[in-house]
Amino acid sequence: MKLLDQVRDVIRKKHYSIRTEQAYVNWIRQYILFHKKCHPKDMGEKEISQYISHLATDRNVALSTQNQALNAIVFLYKHVLKIDLGDFGHMERAKRPERLPTVMTKTEVGHILAAMSGIYALMAKLIYGCGLRLMECVRLRVKDIDFERNQVIVRYGKGMKDRMTMLPEQLKPFLLEHLGRVRTMHEQDLQKGMGEVYLPFALERKYPKARREWGWQYVFPSERISEDPRSGKVRRHHINESGLQRAVQKAARSVELTKPISPHTFRHSFATHLLEAGYDIRMVQELLGHKDVSTTMIYTHVIKKGGMGVQSPLDSI
Repeated sequence: MKLLDQVRDVIRKKHYSIRTEQAYVNWIRQYILFHKKCHPKDMGEKEISQYISHLATDRNVALSTQNQALNAIVFLYKHVLKIDLGDFGHMERAKRPERLPTVMTKTEVGHILAAMSGIYALMAKLIYGCGLRLMECVRLRVKDIDFERNQVIVRYGKGMKDRMTMLPEQLKPFLLEHLGRVRTMHEQDLQKGMGEVYLPFALERKYPKARREWGWQYVFPSERISEDPRSGKVRRHHINESGLQRAVQKAARSVELTKPISPHTFRHSFATHLLEAGYDIRMVQELLGHKDVSTTMIYTHVIKKGGMGVQSPLDSI
C-alpha cells in the first residue's frame, strides 16, 4: 500500500473528519515533495524544521496553518510510520496571537438576521440561539432536536464530545415547517430507491436500516445527490457550509456593518450576551462545549467597558 493510502487508512480508523483527512494528506504530500520525494522514514527533525520554516518564511502562512502542517507530519510519524517522536517531538510550535473575538450587539444581530431569508436565516438563528459551531449546525440530525424538552443535542462536537444546548422557543414553528419539507424530499428519495444518509463510525454496519430512517437524516440536507468521496456511494449529504458563510457576509454588507462577520461571530455573540445577562460562566462553558473554562473566560474581557472597565479621565472632565 502506498504511503498516502496508509495515511488515509489510519485516519479513517481513527474516525477523523473528511476535511482533516484531506488536509493531512495534502500537508504530508507537500512535505515529501519539498524534500524531493525523499521517504519520510529517512528524514527527521532537521527536515521537519526546514519544511516548517519554509512555510513561515517563504510562504508566509498563518500560524494556525503552520501548526496544522506540523500536526499532520507528527501524525504521519507517530501513527503511520510508528517512529518514536523523541527526536523531534519537542519542537516548539507557533503560538497563536491572543485576539479578542468579534462580537455583535443584540441590535446588530437583529439587523443581520432581518437581512437574511430562507434556510440560511434559519441556520444563522440556530447558531446564535443555540451557540453552535458552523459545522455542528450543518451536521445536525433530525433525531437530535427535541421539541418537547426544547433541547438540541450536539453529537461528536469538537474533541468528539456530545453536549446539550437549548432550543429557542421562537424557532420551533419555523424548524417544524422546514422539517416538513425535508421529510417530503426524503420520502421522494425513498420512492426512487435512494434515501440513504452517511452514518458515523460502524453504525452503518451495526444498524443497516438506520441509514434510511427519518431520524438519522440531516436537518439541512443538500439539494443535490452526490457521491461520497470515501465510500463512493451516491446519496444526499448535508448542505455545504460555504453557502451560509456567503449569505452571512452578504447580509453584513447590506446593513453596512464594518465588523468582520462570519457564522462563528453568532456563536461569540451568543456567549457574550449570556454572560452580560448574568448567567454563570460554568453554564456558558457547558453550552459552548469548551473543555476548559479558561477558553470561555475570553468573553468576560469582551463585556468589560473600554480599557478593562476603567473610565477615561477625559470622560470625568
